[in-house]
Amino acid sequence: MELAAPGPGASGSGMRTAAARSSAPGPGAGLHAYDIGVLVVYFVFVVGVGIWSSIRASRGTIGGYFLAGRSMTWWPIGASLMSSNVGSGLFIGLAGTGAAGGLAVGGFEWNATWLLLALGWVFVPVYIAAGVVTMPQYLKKRFGGQRIQVYMSVLSLILYIFTKISTDIFSGALFIQMALGWNLYLSTVVLLVVTAVYTIAGGLTAVIYTDALQTVIMVGGALVLMFLGFKEVGWYPGLEQRYRLAIPNATVPNTSCHLPRPDAFHMLRDPVSGDIPWPGLIFGLTVLATWCWCTDQVIVQRSLSAKSLSHAKGGSVLGGYLKILPMFFIVMPGMISRALYPDEVGCVDPDVCQRVCGARVGCSNIAYPKLVIALMPIGLRGLMIAVIMAALMSSLTSIFNSSSTLFAIDVWQRFRKKATEQELMVVGRVFVVFLVVISILWIPIIQSSNSGQLFDYIQSVTSYLAPPVTALFLLAIFCKRVTEPLARLTWWTRNRPRPELEKEAHGDTPGTSEMEMPPDVHPAGLGGTQNPSESPEQHGAPRRSWGKLLWGWFCGLSGAPQPALSPAEKAALELKLTSIEEEPLWRRVCDINAVLLLAINVFLWGYFA
Repeated sequence: MELAAPGPGASGSGMRTAAARSSAPGPGAGLHAYDIGVLVVYFVFVVGVGIWSSIRASRGTIGGYFLAGRSMTWWPIGASLMSSNVGSGLFIGLAGTGAAGGLAVGGFEWNATWLLLALGWVFVPVYIAAGVVTMPQYLKKRFGGQRIQVYMSVLSLILYIFTKISTDIFSGALFIQMALGWNLYLSTVVLLVVTAVYTIAGGLTAVIYTDALQTVIMVGGALVLMFLGFKEVGWYPGLEQRYRLAIPNATVPNTSCHLPRPDAFHMLRDPVSGDIPWPGLIFGLTVLATWCWCTDQVIVQRSLSAKSLSHAKGGSVLGGYLKILPMFFIVMPGMISRALYPDEVGCVDPDVCQRVCGARVGCSNIAYPKLVIALMPIGLRGLMIAVIMAALMSSLTSIFNSSSTLFAIDVWQRFRKKATEQELMVVGRVFVVFLVVISILWIPIIQSSNSGQLFDYIQSVTSYLAPPVTALFLLAIFCKRVTEPLARLTWWTRNRPRPELEKEAHGDTPGTSEMEMPPDVHPAGLGGTQNPSESPEQHGAPRRSWGKLLWGWFCGLSGAPQPALSPAEKAALELKLTSIEEEPLWRRVCDINAVLLLAINVFLWGYFA
């Protein structure tokens, strides 16, 4: 689960001045030609993968654009699950909290392993069997009525815009500004434009493949910094010793706030006096994490793009392994930063903190960028800037794509009941542009929150809203006796057959299926199928200009009509797309890997408890 508190807002303008007041080079001053070369290579790779996946993608249908034609395999899904959640705000906030309080905050990441497996083994089978594209759509099918669908969609969009997008944009832009010396708004606009272009053009296929590339860059670069940091402090035993002695020279009289926590290297802390009490870490966090990993459109949409349930499970297992790593390459480097630079990262005197980072409440949030600027050699510093860019861009593309899905299918179609498939795709793309504009306009408000109070408020609001949503989905999936027909909409009924579809698939029943899907989940749309042999010219349509052809390609409007499927073909395709059958071999492989992952996770919890 993503952690934004205490948030990058606490660092505010201080992240811009921290470098200038430390022994490290000032903003942009230490950027060598090799660093710039690394950044150029990074952007070339990202744009190249984005273009390749956009061309490869089936972008002319709802399923092709929003669910990648349900053709994704386990490894890009797992990588996308990781990078969709690990944004630039996580690098700043998680390392800063680790610098201030120690290892316990890593429990936010390790808790995710359990919920990712719950996603693959419990929630996704129900969603696939129900044949839905969005989570509000599932609630509509499960409970009936339109209001719950629109309410959940609007609630999700508000949370995305005012929490995830704002946190990631501001923290990422500040980090890049600190290293490159770019203007804050220029940094933001450039990154937003690049991410928006391939998100709009390629849909979920482009997003997932670029996420996979970003994950490799993030993990590789962060591991390099981790090894350099551990080498500097004398590995883990040295970190234990030096962190406990990381006391700033300037302290506040008659207080102990300058002392590192005695339980800094313990995961499970006292339920009364602990800063992160163990009951809250285990039980309270699980409620929030269930909302984040099992019911949030950004995460679930990746699993729904899998070509089979086994691939969805495999993606969850890979994502679970990857979520073990942030403890080691984000939290511990934050602690290393405090051990090496206690007067700056660990400052407690308000006047000193004001001089160091521009925030009187503390400077722990500069822990990660401080370590990057101080330890990374020429060339690798550019790699770490690419890491933060990757974290920012991957999370933004995921949010943009999922937000456009929610708006087009759950909001726009509510008021435009007869909207065509192409209209929904255009609306989804235009909504991404709207999100970009809103994100840019939101920056001054975030920038004015130097004390971090805005981010504390945001997390409080999220904590109030997430538990009811979690309870609603748990009730929908596990309680059969709650409203509406129960056919394939609960855990207990997910395997029930659809006799009317099976009859039509074999041509036994004439006419259309009683369960024929509306445009938002049309079988042909979900499969992403089109007839490429048909073109406007074949039907006597006038030849379009290059500009219109380019616009049509960018928006996925080929101009070719959808193939007319017979009722039997529609039923057969719907049966295939909502099937949760697995080959015994791959089901067994997924189960064994899940058990192994849980064993590793339990061992780590026990070792650091």
